[in-house]
Amino acid sequence: MLCHAILVAAGSGSRAGGSVPKQYVEIGGKSVLARAYDALRAHPAVGEIVVAIGKGQEELAARALGADRPARIVEGGATRRESVAAGMAALPDGDVVLVHDAARPFLPASVFDRLLSALAQADGAVPVLPVADTLVTAGDALGEVVDRDGLRRVQTPQGFRLAVLRAAHEGWTGPEPTDDAQMARAAGFNVFTIAGDPRLDKITAPADFALAEGRLNRITRTGLGYDVHAFAEGDHVWMGGVKVPHSHSLAGHSDADVALHALTDALLGAIGDGDIGAHFPPSDPQWKGASSDRFLIHARDLVRRSGGRIDHVDVTIICEAPKVRPHADAMRSRIGELLELPLNRVSIKATTTEGLGFTGRREGIAAQAIATVSSWEE
Repeated sequence: MLCHAILVAAGSGSRAGGSVPKQYVEIGGKSVLARAYDALRAHPAVGEIVVAIGKGQEELAARALGADRPARIVEGGATRRESVAAGMAALPDGDVVLVHDAARPFLPASVFDRLLSALAQADGAVPVLPVADTLVTAGDALGEVVDRDGLRRVQTPQGFRLAVLRAAHEGWTGPEPTDDAQMARAAGFNVFTIAGDPRLDKITAPADFALAEGRLNRITRTGLGYDVHAFAEGDHVWMGGVKVPHSHSLAGHSDADVALHALTDALLGAIGDGDIGAHFPPSDPQWKGASSDRFLIHARDLVRRSGGRIDHVDVTIICEAPKVRPHADAMRSRIGELLELPLNRVSIKATTTEGLGFTGRREGIAAQAIATVSSWEE
């Protein structure tokens, strides 16, 4: 079946508190909206994803999703029904559609599979969980106990034949529905239930953010970088983003900053995203003479887009000359500025090879770097 998805993210999220709607708040370094999107995108059955956002939320949504999530963004409405309708209007033809709340950032693949299996037989399907707590009527005082047998908590994503959902929306004449399954049932379509999952619980109150982050595991990875450049004619070298006077310059396609090149490779290694040559080929003339600041910023942004956080970087510069120590603080400051890190998370060291090897013969400079990156994963 050709399956598309609508991610409903048009709410104000006022009950969750905060300065922005809850779908744009980060959990473990990634926005709630991005986590919900990634969960949908990860399933091989899902094709087009349309995100319905609130009016004036375009910039928030773009920042939360980033450039690597090719979502089709539409303006939703004042109600859930209007937002889903706007999402459907933007969908291409397909067999089935999943409607999911952006405020449910975790979506197990097993729920997907159960939904798609049910939709092979039914017009619609929804994940549900049994009610475990005692239910009562209540105002200021406790009322009567409500029999919970047969009661279920309804979750999303809810799946429908695309033609069924369109017909249900077009034929709805009642008060504002709470979900799409209500409209489908009112139109006479059969909606199956499948087993839901506690991980699909919705973020509603401020305390829910801590519970959601508790479902994540913090993973720490390290990357190692190494770079070498030979001396050439000139009167300065670039090291750690700092221009250092010297009797020679370094030969290279860019500005030949060995420290930033090694550090760029370390960051790329920590997220398993190739090396500096793959991202900035020396055969490409646009990088001739380029500032290595651009390379490091690119690697920093890739770490962030992957949901990672740079915890610490450590660079060792290997040369006989020029002297590194007088410029080490400036290098730390510059690297901290480029990576947006405090100084206590940036280390610059220097050593010689006691006259041995090409650095000992003053033929060039080498640098080693290590980067520690952490991320939150389910």
